[in-house]
Amino acid sequence: MSKKVLNIVETAYRATLEEQDDTVLWLTQVLQWAGADMSLLLRGNAVNYAARGQDASGLALGEWRQTQPPRLEQDLERLLGKGVRVLAVADDLGERGLEPRDLVSGVETVARSGLPSLLERYDQVWHW
Repeated sequence: MSKKVLNIVETAYRATLEEQDDTVLWLTQVLQWAGADMSLLLRGNAVNYAARGQDASGLALGEWRQTQPPRLEQDLERLLGKGVRVLAVADDLGERGLEPRDLVSGVETVARSGLPSLLERYDQVWHW
């Protein structure tokens, strides 16, 4: 039986310009496909990943244009479709003006005060 692993993502948009996806979301997907029992918790600024309708296709920095923008909504939907439990800290969502109706379908919320009991359910917790 594989160990239950919780990936906590707090740093948002890490490598999304260079790699077109968040490296931790990618790692979570790969490990889940390889048979690991993965879950994902979004907190801090990373709760923005759960917001529906993001579109970075018009991003430009000087002369440079983003031709392969990140598609975080699709990344989360793919994780959810593969059985990865995806959670977001409700307090962090509220601080950013996001409500449950704004989120990708299937993303669960957890109160900050509920984190200790959530963490107890996992064999390993990786914080990024």
